[in-house]
Amino acid sequence: MHDFVMFDFAEAGSSRRVYRKGEGPAVILMHELPGMIPECVDLARRIADAGFTVYLPLLFGQPDEPLSIPNTLAYTAQLCISQEFYCFAKHQSSPITTWLRALCRKAHEECGNRGVGVIGMCLTGGFVLSLMADESVMAPIVGQPALPFGITHSHQAALGISQQDLEAAKKRAEQGVPILALRFSEDKISPSKRFETLRQQFDDTPDVIEESPELCWRRGRILETIEINSKPGNPYHIPQNSHPTLTLGYRGSGHPTHRVLQRVLEFLQEQLSKQDET
Repeated sequence: MHDFVMFDFAEAGSSRRVYRKGEGPAVILMHELPGMIPECVDLARRIADAGFTVYLPLLFGQPDEPLSIPNTLAYTAQLCISQEFYCFAKHQSSPITTWLRALCRKAHEECGNRGVGVIGMCLTGGFVLSLMADESVMAPIVGQPALPFGITHSHQAALGISQQDLEAAKKRAEQGVPILALRFSEDKISPSKRFETLRQQFDDTPDVIEESPELCWRRGRILETIEINSKPGNPYHIPQNSHPTLTLGYRGSGHPTHRVLQRVLEFLQEQLSKQDET
């Protein structure tokens, strides 16, 4: 992490380490359940290289720590009993989102009071909807949301957010803060029912639907979803159990995941450049 600036950020009795890199509009990148693995750090570098100031908060584990199944299992056990992460609550926002909103406001101020982008993935995917309640957030990206863990059909369909935060997110989406959501088509950790709920809650009929052997891309006024084809026999031999779209699942130029990353960067630029225009 030698190319990042590190600082500790405290809010509401909670303090965590944050890594910052780049120049330009702020983007909060929240790491996945395996922790701040090297693939996540590389994603942060790609975002910084694209002209953004990326903030990478360490929510648990160690920075730049390689993927480890024993560590992942240990983190999962810790998070399931954590007071800051609600892993099974269908209609409650995890308390950690209060600290993350404060980080959004800090990044907003440090980067010239321009809009902030937020990217959540897996465990943190649904946190993005809660963060939308803060006026600083202008580019919300929901990556393969995994909470609440899908122990029942209703859990698989739930967004893991309080009704108050959901209403705030819907209001801001209607006011011009659209949402970009990503997943692999056969992902059981981030089930299709959850995307169906997103579409129902945000009541958005897509203006454009692109279906190809690579992906299904639905673009509406307030909700844009991209599902990468991971069905058996797909042309890129993507495994059915693929889950992380931008980190462990990313395969570089010429692969559908690269196209998705390019759309993420375009979305950030589109949304955060609006602040410059105003």
